[in-house]
Amino acid sequence: MKTVLLIDDEQRMLDLLSLYIEPYGYTCIKKRSGNEGLEILYHKSVDLVILDIMMPELDGWETCEKIRKISDVPIIMLTARSEKEDVVKGLKKGADDYLVKPFHEEELIARLEAIMRRTSRTSHSENIIYFEGLLINQSTYQVTYQEKELVLTPKEYGLLGLFLENQDKVFSREHLLSTLWGLKAETEDRTIDSHIRNMREKLRKANFPVEQYLKTVWGIGYKWVSDK
Repeated sequence: MKTVLLIDDEQRMLDLLSLYIEPYGYTCIKKRSGNEGLEILYHKSVDLVILDIMMPELDGWETCEKIRKISDVPIIMLTARSEKEDVVKGLKKGADDYLVKPFHEEELIARLEAIMRRTSRTSHSENIIYFEGLLINQSTYQVTYQEKELVLTPKEYGLLGLFLENQDKVFSREHLLSTLWGLKAETEDRTIDSHIRNMREKLRKANFPVEQYLKTVWGIGYKWVSDK
């Protein structure tokens, strides 16, 4: 079952949208602010976003821009603003379609299903790893925390990606050496400790609470815990 993320500051509109959409075989996630919607996208894959423009704090245009930094999920912008300039602005921000309130249920579903048909889900969003505001883009080899870029060495990048893709799994130093360096177990393993130390320091300087997640397993190696 495909999932649609609804972002609108009006609960009545969220309820109406889900009432229209869910009978067609979709699951709806309802959020009342841009920031709440982004938090869902940091931790969950969805198939489409329906996004209101006129919202307090973070409006739909800003939310659309932020979504496009982390995902190419299809976006339908839903608004009472019908001026041509607003439509063009929404599309330039990265929206796939634009629906003006008031709308008919049939038009909403037709647009939603048309986007679903033409949108390939083999997108670069599958190459993105999220964790508590920490983002790894495996297509561009960029790492950001709360939208600020971290400069990691290739080995540090490899370590972080390995940990985040295998949360709660304990990695021995020997395994890390073999996987990332191609070195044999008998090779001096202080190399791992040095790179872990440097990576921790960079995450710490970016204000990411690395000590809560990256744990030393004494006598064995390291693991990244999924919960604090």
